[in-house]
Amino acid sequence: MAYLRLLLLPFSLVYGLVVWVRNRLYDWGWLRSTAFNKAVIVVGNLAVGGTGKSPMTEYLVRLLSGHYQVATLSRGYGRKTRGFLVVGSDDTAAKCGDEPLQFKRKFPQITVAVDENRVEGVERLIQGGHEAIVLDDAYQHRALRPGFSILLFDFSAMSRPKWLLPAGDYRDGFSERRRADVMVVTKTPRTATEAEKDGIRRALSVVPGVPIFFSGIGYGSLVPLLERSGVGTALLDKRYSVLLLTGIANPKPLYDYLRRQVGEVVPLRYADHHAYTVTDIRKVISRFSEMNSTHKLIVTTEKDAQRLLAPALTELLVGLPVYMLPIQAEFDSHDDAALRELILNYCTGVLGH
Repeated sequence: MAYLRLLLLPFSLVYGLVVWVRNRLYDWGWLRSTAFNKAVIVVGNLAVGGTGKSPMTEYLVRLLSGHYQVATLSRGYGRKTRGFLVVGSDDTAAKCGDEPLQFKRKFPQITVAVDENRVEGVERLIQGGHEAIVLDDAYQHRALRPGFSILLFDFSAMSRPKWLLPAGDYRDGFSERRRADVMVVTKTPRTATEAEKDGIRRALSVVPGVPIFFSGIGYGSLVPLLERSGVGTALLDKRYSVLLLTGIANPKPLYDYLRRQVGEVVPLRYADHHAYTVTDIRKVISRFSEMNSTHKLIVTTEKDAQRLLAPALTELLVGLPVYMLPIQAEFDSHDDAALRELILNYCTGVLGH
């Protein structure tokens, strides 16, 4: 497959030229980029796929919500609606997208909104009295000029070629990292050495003084998908077999984590943001019933859980031991303190408090 992608390099050159010209038009002021007088923080990446934007967004919400009137704004990928929408806890993923719904259910005290037009979305949130707005996956949305940009890179992908689509995985040029205020290398394994980190720092360093931090994934306790399912607390140990149901870009870190915790992991993988159907759930039930273990669970992600909670699907899942496994971004104490200080200082400078 890798060799076949080499055949796509000419198309990557054309795509790269288009992306480069578009970025320069914004840099030179020929295309308009709107700035705001509130704290507008963008979380994004250059490559397609999962780099941990949702855990980073949640990290910012936890940090800022005790100080400011906070909102998050996303495109609402996969939703069947359009325009500006404030997300409610009882909404469906089809209405607002899985990640915004996850944010709202996890942080009911904040405003979560979706709008494919980020400029209009931010303007409406500011009109509503919000002081700090976190935009999930908006680094390429150049029509909006953020006050603070956090750019994410997957640790395991740093050794791969930085080719543009369609031959590679990058939707924006690697050199565009120079626009970031902070770079965070996500999903850093606990076994990563300082030599490995130094090599990544050298590869990423482009503008003197731009901090580069490393974060890992912290896993929480299993949470039953359905309150009425009748399943109680589950523990992960070597007695268990797990059917791992995922529809995310990169389930490998979760798979590796579970392999260390339980005796067997059976993966059932769908595409990122996959809209689960009744047929899919029947396949899940069938695969689960085939697992020859007296201690077995179905484990999924928080993002998948939002799509699994559609009424037609939950009727089939009632009574099954289905759990979601929460995650969060984890920094060592030094990086955590430094990043928090940078973000809070930025907000204080903009908002005056």
